[in-house]
Amino acid sequence: MNLRGQLGMWTLGLALALGLVVAPSRVAAQDKDHVVSLDELKSDAAKPSQTRADNEAEVRHLLKSEAGQEALKQTKVDYAKVDKAISQLSDDDLANVAQRSRQADADFAAGGLTATLIIVIVCIVVLIVVLALVF
Repeated sequence: MNLRGQLGMWTLGLALALGLVVAPSRVAAQDKDHVVSLDELKSDAAKPSQTRADNEAEVRHLLKSEAGQEALKQTKVDYAKVDKAISQLSDDDLANVAQRSRQADADFAAGGLTATLIIVIVCIVVLIVVLALVF
């Protein structure tokens, strides 16, 4: 073999040896923890759907209560229609309705007037139905 061929083989061998030495260290560097772990990413991704489910449950809880059933009877609205409309609300509208539901539930637990609670529930029901029909 001539000198040029030998030099090429040495260069190729050296490059291959360096590649074998450097590759494991790059793999080890990738195994280290990232700034945000995969569990945190999954948790953050699940928060909006969990918040929505909590808000829907809060509104349904209030409407299933005795005062809620009375309000539905007074407005002559079927619970099934309201339940379907709850699912169709946007996240922001649902959050607002859920906040009002929590407030009404807290007022009732604190001994608030039942008539006032029924008025609040009627307003919530009307809001749900109107928002669901409009959008």
